[in-house]
Amino acid sequence: MSTVPFTEPEERVALREAVSKLAGSYGHSYVAEKTRNGEKLTELWQDMGKHGFLGVNIPEEYGGGGGGMADLSAVLEELAAAGAPLLMMVVSPAICGTIISRCGTEEQKQHWLPKIADGSIIMAFAITEPEAGSNSHRITTTATKDGDEWVIKGQKTYISGVDEADAILVVSRTADAKTGKLKPALFVMPTDAKGLERQVIPMDFHAPEKQFQLFIDNVRLPADALVGDEDGGIWQLFAGLNPERIMGAALSLGMARFALDKAVEYAKTRQVWKDVIGTHQAIAHPLAKSKIELEQGRLLMQKAAALYDAGDDAGAGEYANMAKYAGGEVACNTLDVAVHTHGGNGLAQEYGLGNMLLAARLGRIAPVSREMILNFIAMHSLGLPKSY
Repeated sequence: MSTVPFTEPEERVALREAVSKLAGSYGHSYVAEKTRNGEKLTELWQDMGKHGFLGVNIPEEYGGGGGGMADLSAVLEELAAAGAPLLMMVVSPAICGTIISRCGTEEQKQHWLPKIADGSIIMAFAITEPEAGSNSHRITTTATKDGDEWVIKGQKTYISGVDEADAILVVSRTADAKTGKLKPALFVMPTDAKGLERQVIPMDFHAPEKQFQLFIDNVRLPADALVGDEDGGIWQLFAGLNPERIMGAALSLGMARFALDKAVEYAKTRQVWKDVIGTHQAIAHPLAKSKIELEQGRLLMQKAAALYDAGDDAGAGEYANMAKYAGGEVACNTLDVAVHTHGGNGLAQEYGLGNMLLAARLGRIAPVSREMILNFIAMHSLGLPKSY
């Protein structure tokens, strides 16, 4: 055989190496300084766009790399492993870029995709609502036709990066579909639209990307702001949500790799008694366990991405959920082990693990909680009765 099973193609290996080199030139210290100063990761984002890394999943005819989620998730994993994750990659090229690629008109693709691919614009994504939570069927943001325009009204919460975005892909429902099965209507809304207000949500963990609550008060949009069919069904939404879960896994797994590398290096060099602390099984075994869990999570993510890129939306949904679950678990577990390996230094700013410990915890909550993933697997994978 010319290839070894369970290894990535040479092109993706080369992609990982190139991203790792670029991200390493910035590193965690760059992100930490920007975060402390309340600044954005603009230089890194633009550099990634210039080298074509932001749009590797966008079709070539629209300025992208012509790859898929397997490639884009590899890019984000390498960024996070270098200590320089870009959260808006989960949103702009993965969710919004994919939905527009699969559901948008030719005019929408020509207008938005090249700019998403080169990073010259950032698109946010708004689905979560204060009263809906994980139950997207309770979305109350409505879109009403008024002549040649749509009028959007509602609220959204925990929307990432609105202050650095040029537009938002807003999930709503048409005004005559407030009951029954959700048929999402997706609209591209400029962040400077009249009637759109935002309010930052203070968070206890620190990141360059802020979280916002949105107030959408009768925002008027042209007819061509609608992406896809207003009655196209929920598949249009999951065209972006499955990539979101895959990218969430990539972000978590990259953070876990960063933490594990730090902990292993510390265990190899930190000497308290006769030998370095890595010789002690109480230190070595938790690190080895983290390595195993990390590789398990990566295999799930890679399978989910392969299924998605092959056009198997149902299979991708199952494995994207499992990958996201595994990624959140391994990130939390590995960050805890890494902090413990460092002792008191684990919470020192110099080592860059304390704030990441909080960030890793988000992987168990967002974009969907681990409990909802377990509900999904119990019902769809195991055939158990629906519990919610």
